[in-house]
Amino acid sequence: MQAHKHPLSAPYASTAYELTSFHFGTPGRGKKVYIQGSLHADEVPGMLVAQVLRRQLAALEAAGQISGEIILVPAANPIGLAQAIHGAAFGRFDLTTGVNFNRAYKHVAEDLKTSLEGKLGADAAANVALIREHARASIAAWQPKTDAETLKKTLMTLAIDADIVLDLHCDNEAVLHIYAGTPLAEAIAPLSAILGSHATLLAYEAGGEPFDEACSRLWWDLERHFQHRFPIPAACLSTTVELRGEQEVSYDLADRDAAGLLQFLTLQGVLHAGDAAAQAAAAVLPAPLCEATPLEGVEPLYAPHAGILVYTRELGARVVAGDAIADLIDPVSGDTTVLRAAVDGVFFARSAHRHVIRGMNVGKVAGAKAYRDGDLLSA
Repeated sequence: MQAHKHPLSAPYASTAYELTSFHFGTPGRGKKVYIQGSLHADEVPGMLVAQVLRRQLAALEAAGQISGEIILVPAANPIGLAQAIHGAAFGRFDLTTGVNFNRAYKHVAEDLKTSLEGKLGADAAANVALIREHARASIAAWQPKTDAETLKKTLMTLAIDADIVLDLHCDNEAVLHIYAGTPLAEAIAPLSAILGSHATLLAYEAGGEPFDEACSRLWWDLERHFQHRFPIPAACLSTTVELRGEQEVSYDLADRDAAGLLQFLTLQGVLHAGDAAAQAAAAVLPAPLCEATPLEGVEPLYAPHAGILVYTRELGARVVAGDAIADLIDPVSGDTTVLRAAVDGVFFARSAHRHVIRGMNVGKVAGAKAYRDGDLLSA
């Protein structure tokens, strides 16, 4: 294992941040995997999973069981980790600019549409290598204007040419769920089954340029731009894994999630489980808990007025349109509004707050039919 330090702060800055990445295996000998935890710095479960992964990857490397390269960034947002408001951690938005740390990543396809003109051919593997070369150059040319942009450039420098990108997040309160690009539906299905995802949400473009999409969407955007004249596979299996809710931080869950991620990497040929029996065991998948559904089918539930929020459905419950999800009680009059699902689907995420004001997002239901467009992610 090698540890690399990446300075993020400009000279003469009032603060100094650095990012640490851990590198396992051998670059160029197999697939490249990039894993990061807690890009939203107040989302802790991913950081704990990364601690388990670091120990286990070190042991696997020592045993010669890593084929390729694995980069692990346990704490992907040192800027957010240093932010607090009145004693409460605040790692989702950059307090300097108000920008979400998981938005506004560079979409390199815009540069590559020009730089690749006349260079692609009939060999898919050669095209993949060329696109990665140009993607690295596009990121290298990015001129950040803030420490947060420098962080984003650093993360993309590490990940933009990876075969697999696993971005570990969590929701406010939720069951485990996954986001990925629609062209990755088949590739992501084993991970969904292994981790026990209750909702696997797919979109060609979620909006806002989140990190996972910045690593993967360039492939199908380029294929579309070049009108399918050249073989351009979806060469980056990039996904955001939402590890349940913010408070679900335990050794048992971290061990379980890390084991699932390692099983998935074994299936991908990045890890060798040992003897043939162990390798065969790693290939046995549990029954999936869900089928993939469009991100455009997710129904956000909003509070129509302020009040006390009492959930009447458990997370992970399957609901049909019209089913009650929660009661919203006016604390003065006692009047109660029943919040109901408008679509059939899985109630997979909700607010941790129990008093809310008008317009707050208090829940999400993953429906099977697309009906929304535009920016599909929450703020």
